[in-house]
Amino acid sequence: MLPAYTEASRQALENLRNTGHFGWYLVPILAFIAYVYVVEAERKNWDIFLAGFAFMGVELAWEMFNALILHWSGTSALWTAPSDTAYLVFVGLTIEIAMMFAVAGIIFTKALPEDKKKKIAGIPNRVLMAVAFAVGCVFVEVILNRWGALVWHYAWWRWPNIWLIIVAYFVGFYGIALFFDLPSRKLKLSITLGAYALDLVLVIVFVWSLKWI
Repeated sequence: MLPAYTEASRQALENLRNTGHFGWYLVPILAFIAYVYVVEAERKNWDIFLAGFAFMGVELAWEMFNALILHWSGTSALWTAPSDTAYLVFVGLTIEIAMMFAVAGIIFTKALPEDKKKKIAGIPNRVLMAVAFAVGCVFVEVILNRWGALVWHYAWWRWPNIWLIIVAYFVGFYGIALFFDLPSRKLKLSITLGAYALDLVLVIVFVWSLKWI
């Protein structure tokens, strides 16, 4: 029996890793990302530098998990990006989104107060900042969803039931705040390398070998 894919899923699968939609705008965006990391390296902000890489590493694993939901359900991923893109990495991850997440960890950690114990309005600043960024990201996703660029199929993962999406973002941002506050840079490097090692295993198993995502 053939999978009962949604229309958005079918469009995404047709566009998946299609190299025929290159856009020159990717080049200046890539240069901007490189500039951001070079600046942090020049200033020896290695904790921020690693936070950026770690956030992206975890994001890639999360995107692969989302793609596997499409495979396992035979219907839809939690989120799908069926609209035009220069390159669709996974069904819910365009190269443009990936480039944004490449600097999201740096943006978030640079916004954190230097004193991790400081409270804002009586709330630990790491918690408050994670909530603020989570709500902000979901606000953007709601706009993208209304635009048709980001599709949510399941009733419990779409407007107006966006609480799980906010929680998912909160966990990600709060997790990177905890990562940033770790006292050992060696541990941070190990965690970052571990995230990309996991990504590599997932790609080998599910993309190259089983061709599931």
